[in-house]
Amino acid sequence: MRPVCQLLSLLIVCLLCMACNQNSTSTSPNITPTPIKTSLPAITEEIKSPAKINSQSPKLIKTPDGKVLMSWLEKLDEKQYTFYFATLENNAWSSPQLISKGDNWFINWADIPSITKLPDGSLAAHWLVKSSVNTYAYDINIVRSFDNGQTWSSPILPHTDGTKTEHGFVSLFSWDKDKLGAIWLDGRKIKINDKGEYNEEDLSNEMTLRFTAIDKLGKLSDETSLDERVCDCCPTSVAITSKGAIAVYRDRSKEEFRDISIVRYQEGKWSEPKTLYPDKWQINGCPVNGPVIVAKDDKVAAAWFSLANDKATVKLMFSSDAGVNFNSPITIAEGDTVGRVDLVMLDDGSVLVSWLSGSTEKGNINISRVWPDGKQSKPIATLETTIARKSGIPKLTYINNKIIIAWTDPNTSCVRTNSLDIDKLK
Repeated sequence: MRPVCQLLSLLIVCLLCMACNQNSTSTSPNITPTPIKTSLPAITEEIKSPAKINSQSPKLIKTPDGKVLMSWLEKLDEKQYTFYFATLENNAWSSPQLISKGDNWFINWADIPSITKLPDGSLAAHWLVKSSVNTYAYDINIVRSFDNGQTWSSPILPHTDGTKTEHGFVSLFSWDKDKLGAIWLDGRKIKINDKGEYNEEDLSNEMTLRFTAIDKLGKLSDETSLDERVCDCCPTSVAITSKGAIAVYRDRSKEEFRDISIVRYQEGKWSEPKTLYPDKWQINGCPVNGPVIVAKDDKVAAAWFSLANDKATVKLMFSSDAGVNFNSPITIAEGDTVGRVDLVMLDDGSVLVSWLSGSTEKGNINISRVWPDGKQSKPIATLETTIARKSGIPKLTYINNKIIIAWTDPNTSCVRTNSLDIDKLK
């Protein structure tokens, strides 16, 4: 969301802390690119992407009825974008279905649109729309569909503050039967002057974490402040356990420790924020590197990136009691990693975790399988990319014993999709 401060200790920190600015892809014909050759072993299989050139920001979900959906953005010209989704069927993507298009959207490599499917079969999607000429003034637009994406409702704003500030990094999820839940970062407390600027050193300029519920008619309820001071521009994540919703996000203490916190919804109320693990990463700026949480019944896993003590690590923690307690963290990767993690829980309780490594010239999407007892498969470098902002955050899901990977190929400026046999991660 807001610009970040430069760090001087390591070059990797500078790369991690680049501002959340709009991607600068050039306009080019809206055609499907030709697959490129890489120097990595051919361990993944290409699935022809439904996205065209000048696409970005993929989001993958596995639906309650066992299907896989992907949403993404496509750039039409210097201002106009389209928002699509498609369904993976028999290892092929359906034709793209339009969700919306506009010429006043806030487009960001890390704060991406999303789609989700609720247990009642309805769909929900979100994207960001500018609310004023100021760079960091935008609203969340949420729409719902009750006919499998053929038509969509009018946009709903989950926030009611009316301020021309930042609202983004949304997590959508099923809530209370047929309602939709939304958690987001909310900048209503940030004081912006007439030039659209604010004082970053003013500790009262705080980003907050908020929740609301939305029914089928678009009516809001239960809006709640979950945390009054959080990190400014790191993605959030929500999972549903047997006991209710659980959310993780990067927090921000008065001393500028930006570790991962967790809140849980149980017995009709949200818990107070609790530090997931005290990395003690002290950083005077947002690293744009959020956590991910997944759950299946009482089993929960959370993964995140840290650069505490100038040591780059990807960590993972498991819980067997719906997130009340977690085991000690497992170090998944260290040294040559820049985070941007994703996480998927398999039916046996093991998880697939992905992360980026490398440089702005050449990098890899890495995947490992980890079990609650600490056993970890040998990490596999699956696909070549870079750690530049234009590569975005690779996404994972799984179906029919295959890992599905969606990523923005920086060489072709296109969202691509590949699959990998889960059995290769043992």
